[in-house]
Amino acid sequence: MTSFVRILLVLSTAVSLVNAFAPMSLIPTVSTTTSSTTSSSSSSSSSDIQTKGTMFSYNKPSTQRHRVALRLKDENMTEEERAIALEKATKAMTAFSNTYIKNTGTKYCSDLSIPAVVIKGLAEHKVTLGAPLCPCRFYEDKEKEAKDGFWNCPCVPMRERHECHCMLFLTEDNDFVGDKTSITYEEVIEKSGGMM
Repeated sequence: MTSFVRILLVLSTAVSLVNAFAPMSLIPTVSTTTSSTTSSSSSSSSSDIQTKGTMFSYNKPSTQRHRVALRLKDENMTEEERAIALEKATKAMTAFSNTYIKNTGTKYCSDLSIPAVVIKGLAEHKVTLGAPLCPCRFYEDKEKEAKDGFWNCPCVPMRERHECHCMLFLTEDNDFVGDKTSITYEEVIEKSGGMM
């Protein structure tokens, strides 16, 4: 792969991360369709997603028990409480990412600012939505997507096929894979530009 193509891929990922925090009115819709193509026992809890000509199914988590928990969790927090919650969530998402890397045999990107920004975005969503919704995708309704669970980290494509759109968990065959299998909380803060 040429240097030019690699640079374009890194820039594309960086733009995706920046745009993930753009105002919702500027973000195009990502749509999924619900159908009952599996067995009759899962007709109301199964969704099929068409991606690159391949159909993927997953079981939706029950939204009934999540309704209260997934309201904007930080809406009644003071700035100090939110900062404490964000620090705690960032430490938790850093620990989760390090454990998941070990369990899946994947590695971080050679540019540690990529996983640092992704981990920071996951922590932000954990505080605001109550779930680590992928920060690298566009959503018309983040709360609905967090309840749905498909794009909550680790997302279904990562769990099923080891495909991480965010470049957080990379397989050996990825051109951007580094040699690190852990990142510290301090590195996440430093390489992501500090706390939000």
